[in-house]
Amino acid sequence: MNQPTPITPDHLRHDAETLAAGFPDLLAHAQQLAATMSLGNHGRRRHGPGDEFWQYRAAVAGDHMRDIDWRRSARSDQQFVRQMEWQNLQSVHLWIDSAAAMDYASSAKLETKAARARVLGLATAILLAKAGESFGLMQDPEPPRHGQGQVTKMAVRLATMQGADEYGLPPQKHMAQGNRALFISDFLGDWDALVEALSRAADQKVEGCLLQILDPAEEDFPFDGRTIFQSMQGGMQFETRRARALRDDYLARMTERKAALGDLAARTGWQYTCHHTNEPAQAALMWTFNALAGPAR
Repeated sequence: MNQPTPITPDHLRHDAETLAAGFPDLLAHAQQLAATMSLGNHGRRRHGPGDEFWQYRAAVAGDHMRDIDWRRSARSDQQFVRQMEWQNLQSVHLWIDSAAAMDYASSAKLETKAARARVLGLATAILLAKAGESFGLMQDPEPPRHGQGQVTKMAVRLATMQGADEYGLPPQKHMAQGNRALFISDFLGDWDALVEALSRAADQKVEGCLLQILDPAEEDFPFDGRTIFQSMQGGMQFETRRARALRDDYLARMTERKAALGDLAARTGWQYTCHHTNEPAQAALMWTFNALAGPAR
């Protein structure tokens, strides 16, 4: 029987540095992006039925004796009531696609689709935290939670998350009726599987939005002459000497996919928009937050 390899300080430091790689920059970028948004009156926290402590308030006439927190009141000449936080049933589940296809960028001057998706997803989480909402990644088994601690946990996970597949799909996860969901992806993978994933969410009485992230080259198809098209993992490859001749057919297929995404969202009570990595992220963040904050139908 082999003995386990001892954990040395060097190994521990290497693992910690690997885990933290990209975390500060991602969090700072998302915080800077979120700071450009004004929340207004959305998501005000309030007391009500729940399991988590919210605040103490001074007892007033009409309060029941069972609601008095005697330990807190013993430290003062006044009696205090312990209020629990109202648990918002419209918790937000986020899926940020981390598949290999999201690592594409047509230019070194542009972010990859994955980088833009992570920043927008985390910035949305920061805004949800400021609004007192609960949120969480669908990849995590835990239910959505609120607070800055959840933001930090999500940032660490996003900074280190990498999918094994060429294209991603939302994981199967139970979401309570009345919850919201945000799916951020290029949505260029298997269509039938995507329809099944969104239909499953709709069957759970969950509404949400699809935020499609595309590189501008995926819309413009600026290729000409001899070109080798290869998937990010190298599993698919196609070579042509007349790339320009493929442009019209490709653009028609892309237009068809985007229209189908819009129709699918409309049929399931969701919302859809497309964002490109050469565009400012603020507009996409504003659309996403407003779509999630809108009244449920």
